[in-house]
Amino acid sequence: MSAAGERGSLGSRIGTLAIAFAVGVVYGTIATIGHRHAFEVAGVSIPWGLVAGLVGVAALLVGIRLVAGGRAAATAAAVGVVGTVAVLSLPGPGGSVLVADGVVGMVWAIGPAIVSVLVVAWPSLPSREARRA
Repeated sequence: MSAAGERGSLGSRIGTLAIAFAVGVVYGTIATIGHRHAFEVAGVSIPWGLVAGLVGVAALLVGIRLVAGGRAAATAAAVGVVGTVAVLSLPGPGGSVLVADGVVGMVWAIGPAIVSVLVVAWPSLPSREARRA
């Protein structure tokens, strides 16, 4: 089969990118709302929402990259996540913010972008068929 046949039609590629972007926007919205959740153990606050959000971003992008078979869909999802985090970090019309100033807010504002760059830029592994030959 030719390389063009393996990649799919232009319409299916555009659809894949659009769905990946939409999933990134949805996840970015949900994780931004939940990133401030924390519980306290012996007087120490553990930001489990931040950890879960960053692990979720990594899992989402790695999963999309593996399923879609390339960087394009993972990049579209990363743009959705990072763009949503950036927009929701801005103050609203009344001055309220979802990403508050502080360590947790700074890590959340920068973390998804760093995770996205790492996942998208990670080198591709050779396929099983190429390793066997």
